[in-house]
Amino acid sequence: MDKLSVENLCLSYGANPILNGVSFELKAGEVVSLLGASGSGKTTVLRSVAGLEQPSSGRIRLDDTVFFDGASGIDLPVEQRSLGLVFQSYALWPHRTVAANVGYGLALRHVARDEQERRVMRALEQLGLAHLAERYPYQLSGGQQQRVAIARALVYNPPVILLDEPLSNLDAKLREEARAWLRELIVSLELAALCVTHDQTEAMAMSDRILLLRNGRIEQEGTPAELYGAPRSLYAAEFMGSNNCIDGVVASIAGKRVTLVGDGWQLEARAHTPLQTGQAAQAVIRLERVKLADGPGANRVMADLVAAVYLGDRWEYLFHCGELRFRAFGNRQKALEPHWIELPAEDCWAFAVEEMAC
Repeated sequence: MDKLSVENLCLSYGANPILNGVSFELKAGEVVSLLGASGSGKTTVLRSVAGLEQPSSGRIRLDDTVFFDGASGIDLPVEQRSLGLVFQSYALWPHRTVAANVGYGLALRHVARDEQERRVMRALEQLGLAHLAERYPYQLSGGQQQRVAIARALVYNPPVILLDEPLSNLDAKLREEARAWLRELIVSLELAALCVTHDQTEAMAMSDRILLLRNGRIEQEGTPAELYGAPRSLYAAEFMGSNNCIDGVVASIAGKRVTLVGDGWQLEARAHTPLQTGQAAQAVIRLERVKLADGPGANRVMADLVAAVYLGDRWEYLFHCGELRFRAFGNRQKALEPHWIELPAEDCWAFAVEEMAC
């Protein structure tokens, strides 16, 4: 495989547009995550690539094989696309053993029995499941069931594996371990993977690139570091990370720096969208960038610490400064009293106010 290409994909349910011109490429050995809120269109994109949804227009192509072309009326069925599918529910047959679940698709394709057994055992061995081949799904843990679903997708040696919220059924601790394991598996097997998730931490941990969707369009595309550290819109900045969003008015502009003012405070920030003096704006700063300071200074405010929550590896603080509310992280408990807080200008991003804010 050289690449999977999706070009200007559109899809509507009745009068409701779901996809509005989605385009991207997936190269061999690359992991790309479709990230977004519920209703953003990410699962519809995945199902369209799989052949489970029929777009109204656009084109989907794997190398020289056209899966879908709205203009030419081409729409290959699922079985002819030969893609590996891992569903959110795992969809395992409860009355079939692990080996029978993994090999079921091969049996439907009339693959010779000895070849079925060889390919099934190879897939199970790759995932450390060979010793569970004769067990039934109810005898497996959630993580083991997840791996069986992946083995079933890998047994065809597909050029692309499609994963729909693959970790959502796991508990928090196992999910954290599984995302590292899944990333290692995909890379070691040199697979190309397209993964749907609404969890930005999961997307960053697993992906080479992230496509952030909003209302059926790609809001921003880039590496995890680019989406986290250089958002191009208020929506992208707010969606990634844990943030403070501060409403203010632009008091002055100096190049890429703007000064925002509010009730009893003034902050400098980097302008990430065009702004004008007197315009309403919103500043976004990641919680980990907010600092406790030892006195007054640039981009510092005096704020009351009203709550401190212990999270195990750190503390989370809630501050009030007049009507301004913001949070910060720290490594020890602090007294519930006024503190000087610094919001570094380089880490404070200013955007024009959008309808969807923090």
